[in-house]
Amino acid sequence: MRDEAAAQFGLTPVAQNRPSFVGRSLPRLEDRPLVTGQGRFAADISFAHQLHMRVVRSAHAHGRIVAIKSDAARTMPGVIAIWTGPDVAAIPPIDFRLTRIEGLEPYRQPILARERVRYVGEPVAVVFAADPYAAEDAADAIEVEIEALPQLLVADAPPGEFAAGHSTEAAVVQKGYGDVAAAFAAANEIVALELKIGRHSGVPLETRGAIARYDAARTVLELFGAAKVPHWNRDSLARMLKLPPSSVHLHEGHTGGGFGVRGELYPEDVLACLGALRLNRPVKWIEDRREHLIAANHSRQQHYRVRAAIDEMGRLLAIDGEFFHDQGAYVRTHAATVPDLAATMMLGPYRVAAYRMVGRIRLTNKTPCGTYRAPGRYESTFVRERLLDAIAARLRIDPVEIRRRNLITAGEMPYARPLDTLGTEMTYDSGDYAGLLDKALSAIGWQQLQETLKRRRDAGEAVGAGLAMFVEKSGLGPYDSVRASIDASGTVEIVTGATSVGQGMETVIAQICADALGVDYRRVRVVHGQTDRIAYGMGTFASRVTVMTGEAARIAAAKLRAKALAVAASLLQTPAATLDVIDGMVMRKNAAQGPSISLGDIARALNPGSKLVGEATPGLAAQGLFEQQHMNYPYGIHVAIVRVERETGAAAVERFFVIYDIGKAVNPMLVDGQIAGGVAQGIGGALFEEFLYDARGEPLCVSFADYVMPTAREIPPVEVIITEDAPSPLNSLGVKGAGEGGVNAVGAAIAAAIDDALGRPGAVTELPVTPQRLRDILQVAAAAR
Repeated sequence: MRDEAAAQFGLTPVAQNRPSFVGRSLPRLEDRPLVTGQGRFAADISFAHQLHMRVVRSAHAHGRIVAIKSDAARTMPGVIAIWTGPDVAAIPPIDFRLTRIEGLEPYRQPILARERVRYVGEPVAVVFAADPYAAEDAADAIEVEIEALPQLLVADAPPGEFAAGHSTEAAVVQKGYGDVAAAFAAANEIVALELKIGRHSGVPLETRGAIARYDAARTVLELFGAAKVPHWNRDSLARMLKLPPSSVHLHEGHTGGGFGVRGELYPEDVLACLGALRLNRPVKWIEDRREHLIAANHSRQQHYRVRAAIDEMGRLLAIDGEFFHDQGAYVRTHAATVPDLAATMMLGPYRVAAYRMVGRIRLTNKTPCGTYRAPGRYESTFVRERLLDAIAARLRIDPVEIRRRNLITAGEMPYARPLDTLGTEMTYDSGDYAGLLDKALSAIGWQQLQETLKRRRDAGEAVGAGLAMFVEKSGLGPYDSVRASIDASGTVEIVTGATSVGQGMETVIAQICADALGVDYRRVRVVHGQTDRIAYGMGTFASRVTVMTGEAARIAAAKLRAKALAVAASLLQTPAATLDVIDGMVMRKNAAQGPSISLGDIARALNPGSKLVGEATPGLAAQGLFEQQHMNYPYGIHVAIVRVERETGAAAVERFFVIYDIGKAVNPMLVDGQIAGGVAQGIGGALFEEFLYDARGEPLCVSFADYVMPTAREIPPVEVIITEDAPSPLNSLGVKGAGEGGVNAVGAAIAAAIDDALGRPGAVTELPVTPQRLRDILQVAAAAR
């Protein structure tokens, strides 16, 4: 099968007498420093004579800044400097990285508030002091006088005024095709729903941190900390601070979770860098948990009104709808990314003849929002799958059958939708959705499961199963590049602009390189997140690293191998076509004995000045560049079995099953881990996690006592099946991304399972399904009876 797939995608099959590393669940290479206490996180980084930065934040959701009184704080021991908005007025707001829409510029966030504050937690002043305690004491001593203004806290309320001439409706996203009006006019039935998804976020174990240092001798500004897009952050900092990009170096260390939240460019990052430049001392800032919960990006909150036109068989003729995206107080680096993805990815694996979706980006006096694992898809999958369940209930058709009737077939691939997102046209590259559905039902024993659940319900339990299907996206381009080299010891170094956020990218890239080159994957060292080591890089987001960085690494490794064989052919007086690289040694193909030479010796022979170099480039090194204008689309199914406690309103997930097709799994163990982690986060958003505010815009969730997250007790063992039925034709390995499939459909599956447990189709219309909301559903059901 491997050789057949290789031939299909133009690959040269791995030689039979050397091991293959791709496709094997090999141990992670990056774990040793982490499990031996040698990890280097942001808080572990310090420099001599460093200053500590503390941010003074607004205690009001909306108001006019009357005065900031800092005289007493400035005289406190250890305080070096205090800045307010006028001190940084020359620094422009942080710009957009993705999905820029015309007219959004006025909604960007300044690094310190100017004239107005717009959410609790907005930076209004910053203190630099000799130690963190002095900085915190001084920050507490600063008096901020604010004249309160009316708060806007509901995204679907009438828009207000953000600033002179600018409404709190920052932009409108519109996606669609076909004749929607005609489809609804011809419909046999119209099914309409109103649905909500609550505000929550990634909440990584490690909070944000930034350590900035200016080296005047080299005229280099360095920033240490998590950075999922280091080259974009570098270029933005250079532009904002009026520095050449080559004089700004970003250095990524170990990262205690990213999930789309950490690693973006925030006001605090810019302030730390500006402090290092102006004060000529290193500056360190580490966020506390309260700050993180009120200042780092939130996500997810959307309110939908949707309807579907269907024929007598339940086939989708059209979907039409509108949603309100609660963006919070400002538009940060992601611009319109989340609502754009929600509107574009709404249709999932189903064939829909006509479509229209309008997304209204509304600003409210809450923490600004950004991306969080499967942004826009967690939300739209919940909406779409609720709609499919409602259609099934209306027509009294089995929910599995209604999905099967609407699936795009394998014979229709590649399947183009007249939609676009993230600068790419939407074309599903490969997939067999019906085949995966059959595999899922067989693997979980769907019919037997239904019988078991019925017996339990007959005995008085409230227990049910829910199924949800989805399509993900991965491999966002337009390019990625790596630089590969081999030193005299035979160690391979891959330098990439991608970053590691804990997903195992060092191991995966090493496995791909090892196969293409002919070395043990443990001899491959992957360097990432260091902008001074490689000029270009797109970073780590949108499930792109395995696809884009992996293919670039394969290309670079193939070039290294070709160069090594050419040099070895000269040294061994043997045609290159008769040679192979096996375990780091160049030798004759299929020969048990004969002359051989190590890659390290070849690298040594290619040193500058060597007679072998001649017209060749010195050193055993190569550049790999992979360009791709289209994303690819993995797909999957989630099944949840949920038990409801009628007395308390608690919902317990007893089992969770995921089947996911990613074309080719480079390391199945890592894919399993990614999916299990995503499921845990999805359960949090479905049942527990929600940022709430009171009537004045005061955040009610500022600690883990208030922001409820699932623990190991609430997460069942996650049953995962990885399939490789539909390799992507868009890269030579056939791989698709795996990082977001675990979270995508969790809310939808759990909602369907709760409906089934209560015997009330359509009962769940809002996430998270907290005990209070579930008790309300039960009370409505009791009143109806």
